[in-house]
Amino acid sequence: MKTCDLPLPEGVQAFFSETAQECAGQLALHVAESLRGRLRRGGRASLVVSGGSTPVPFFQTLAQQELAWARVTMLLADERWVPEGDPASNTTLVRQNLLQGRAKEARFLSLRQPLCSAEQALPAIEQLLAELKLPLDVVVLGMGNDGHTASLFPDAPQLPEAMSMQAPGRVCVMTPPSQAHTRVTLTRPVLAGARFLALHLRGEDKLETLERALKAPDDWREMPIRAFLKPGLRIYWSP
Repeated sequence: MKTCDLPLPEGVQAFFSETAQECAGQLALHVAESLRGRLRRGGRASLVVSGGSTPVPFFQTLAQQELAWARVTMLLADERWVPEGDPASNTTLVRQNLLQGRAKEARFLSLRQPLCSAEQALPAIEQLLAELKLPLDVVVLGMGNDGHTASLFPDAPQLPEAMSMQAPGRVCVMTPPSQAHTRVTLTRPVLAGARFLALHLRGEDKLETLERALKAPDDWREMPIRAFLKPGLRIYWSP
């Protein structure tokens, strides 16, 4: 593990690994420990994960962890409005790589509902997520090179609503012009309020993006990830 040279805000921890697999293993252990701690207190635990190629080794490692998966409620931080089975579907990625083995017993709440549009589905999604108790127990985010996280894109016209700490809903429809698909995303207060909040990154380009974000930590309109670089965040990075 390397020592982090980034000018991190007070209360933000960084875990640097030599390989993606080592990073995935460390993150999986920490997430499993956090879930076990919550489950020991009774009731259910909630786990929010992100899509993309970076978390696949993490998903596969976490799925092997021994814990009471039947008492874990899992969902995505965001989803593209595409049918399940589409190569762009985060839900498909999670079903193929995380909802396997022991983790197959977890309850999965899909943000993709069988209605014509994301806007039409929003009330049904909100009703589905109403069963979740806040704060969420574990949230694992990713980050794009434009500084977005979940589907909180800097060019999305809905960004101010989704980033508001007084956001009325738990999810928001996002239509960033830079992206091919409409998306639905959990809002900033839902994500940022998690008991265990992690940012999982891979590659030198992501490290450079993180360094750029840290230079103006309050300007989340330019780089939404900045709103999450706060005390309690754990950053996991590998080359």
